[in-house]
Amino acid sequence: MELKLKKNAKYAMLVPTSMGLRITPDAGQPVHSSDTFKLQATSAETNVASVASILGMPVKVLTTFVKGSPFAHFIKANLRSRGMDFEGPEVAQGGPWGYRHQINIADSGYGSRGPRVWNDRAGEVGRTLNVKDFDLDRIFGQEGVQIVHLSGLIGALSPETSRFCLEIARAAKKYGSLISFDLNYRASFWVGREKELHDIFSEIASLSDILIGNEEDFQLCLDIEGPEAGGKDIAAKIESFKEMIKRVKAAYPNASVFATTLRQVNNTNSHNWGAIMLAGDEWFVEMPREIHVLDRIGGGDGYVGGMLYAILKGWEPEKWIQFGWASGALATTFLTDYGQPADEDQIWSIYAGNARVKR
Repeated sequence: MELKLKKNAKYAMLVPTSMGLRITPDAGQPVHSSDTFKLQATSAETNVASVASILGMPVKVLTTFVKGSPFAHFIKANLRSRGMDFEGPEVAQGGPWGYRHQINIADSGYGSRGPRVWNDRAGEVGRTLNVKDFDLDRIFGQEGVQIVHLSGLIGALSPETSRFCLEIARAAKKYGSLISFDLNYRASFWVGREKELHDIFSEIASLSDILIGNEEDFQLCLDIEGPEAGGKDIAAKIESFKEMIKRVKAAYPNASVFATTLRQVNNTNSHNWGAIMLAGDEWFVEMPREIHVLDRIGGGDGYVGGMLYAILKGWEPEKWIQFGWASGALATTFLTDYGQPADEDQIWSIYAGNARVKR
């Protein structure tokens, strides 16, 4: 099958996001025992878009910044370094107890010690993302976007961001952009807003061309029955994952691509990594195989980013899942939570299992 990409678009991909800071201890140590940390700019949505931007495709980020903040300056410099354009309002901090960029404090784990992530999102400026601050007719109608990638993390962040993502999906559909939606369920974001968010997520899903999620995402966001989360033998659950995706397709027939990743954790640094994709009526499965993990955070985003890049390249569907699988595996070898491929060949070498020296 072939997805119809908008012609003469300025941007290959667009992502709305809340940019933040990621703090990780040095040398793989736990947070509580460390006194040296690495600071990074981060967001799940720019993790996805990084595959395309680093490999040379034009990408645009819609976000919001704290006016005059040195961390906003740091984040903008990082986005430029990834080759990304960005647009968004500057919001006044409002004093020491006002707005800030959210902080993600991550212990990557090691061996038998599992990763631990602590999210500190109090006063997060990204929660103010509002559709009134963006000219969607200009962005989608005049500039043009081939794929807009939406995440349930931003969709559930606040009532303003929920409406923002919904209006972006409506504008993308109006102007012929493809819509990718990764459900990304987070229980703490949904507390007290279950009915509201279910309705918004359902409408976005009904407009989407590409739907991405794990068993928990589809069940808790869209009320689609699926297999139980977790379990040691993930390969044995592939048929139950397929049945879940069939139910999603029946409920949201506008979408033509459905994808989920498979992850079995042997220990922190060894995972069995696989994927399932339904494109049209054809199934594609990457059976779980071992990958070696430096930092698991961002592997799923890397998979989505690689799959969307392959779609943008116009490759056949078999390569969508292959390039996605390998892009996710690549991301887990970086201390940043996004992969930074040197070129396409580096990703294809990972898929082929070729880790030999290239001179």
